[in-house]
Amino acid sequence: MPVFTYSARTRTGEKLEGRLDAPDRRAALRQIEQLGATPIRVTEGAASAAPAAADGPKRFHIEWRRAARPRMPMRETLLLTRELGDLLASGMTLGNALHTLARRHTGRAQDLIVQALRDDIVQGAALSEALARWPETFTPLFLSMIRAGEVSGTLGEVLQRLSAHYERVQAAREKVAMALVYPLIVLVVGGLTMIFAVVFVVPRFSAIFKELGSTLPLPTRILIGVSNFMIHWGWAVLLAAIAGGIGFRRWVRTPAGRERWHRAQLKIPVARKIVTANAYAQFARTLGALLANGVPVLQALSIVENTVGNAVLAGAIRSARDQVTDGATISGPLAAAGAFPPLLTDMLAVGEQAGDMSGALGHIARRYDDELDRAVKLFTTLLEPLLILVMAVLVGFVAISMLLAVFDLTSGLKT
Repeated sequence: MPVFTYSARTRTGEKLEGRLDAPDRRAALRQIEQLGATPIRVTEGAASAAPAAADGPKRFHIEWRRAARPRMPMRETLLLTRELGDLLASGMTLGNALHTLARRHTGRAQDLIVQALRDDIVQGAALSEALARWPETFTPLFLSMIRAGEVSGTLGEVLQRLSAHYERVQAAREKVAMALVYPLIVLVVGGLTMIFAVVFVVPRFSAIFKELGSTLPLPTRILIGVSNFMIHWGWAVLLAAIAGGIGFRRWVRTPAGRERWHRAQLKIPVARKIVTANAYAQFARTLGALLANGVPVLQALSIVENTVGNAVLAGAIRSARDQVTDGATISGPLAAAGAFPPLLTDMLAVGEQAGDMSGALGHIARRYDDELDRAVKLFTTLLEPLLILVMAVLVGFVAISMLLAVFDLTSGLKT
């Protein structure tokens, strides 16, 4: 395919220069206009006589892009989705909207990804095809909804729905993260205080007690033994903790380990409600968004299986998907699996009977969002005083052990 070198100017007067592939000059001009720019000069290169030279830069560009593999975090993806949806809703074409976003220079991975998307769209690719080249950033859920929007001609509306969906997902994650901030602070500060006391404070008192040669109380002897062990073998404890953490992380990444860990999460008394409420809300919200945008049921269930975040629930969804292939409803197999609560499956069955699955799933998502709020509040209410009590007991043990030894020594000196 011929390669054209062009110069053009945007509506704001900015000059653009570059190269593009097009079957003829008219197609090249059309691609430049899709950028929202006015062509000034378009020159055809010698691509037809040397096809390898024309294909070479393109292959190099694609290979370089894959090697770099930049990735946008969810917050930046949400912002990009919202801005692109707003620009399309204002009447801009897709190429012009992406060109507008590409002119921003944030210094992050977003710059390269948006520029690549713009170039792919100018080359004639569909938005879903361009997004599929960045799987680290754009999930199967994102791609499926974009494809549905392209087929139905409602791409702008789909982007608005995607931004609303990701906003709710981000809000749910932030609720759980914020619930863990204060307990983590208490654990870190309390742990550092205990290490300082055991490693630096206790040895000073131990040396004094040893010089006096008095028999120490049992709590004091235990504390001094712990102090000596941490001074001599603390490095081994640290290495063992790091190795244990790495081993646990690798074990969780295996299919069997992940399923056992996720099954254990569903049995933890207080944290179980947070895990299940978040998973049920994610399931209902994702499935409802996919069905509302015209994604087929089997494809939607396959995507939800990979995004629900719990291997046990994913297995139940996989089983339900296999039975839906045989013509069954969704609610029946999910209820039979036993992983989903009866309330969820009953509400889903009502939506199936009424022919409004997406509406029923929306109600389910809101219901479990509220349950997630209550579970997070209960978790923080119970965990915060429990951690304070544990830290108080540990610090109190250190203080009492030292005071008992001091009282015994002073009483011995009086006699």
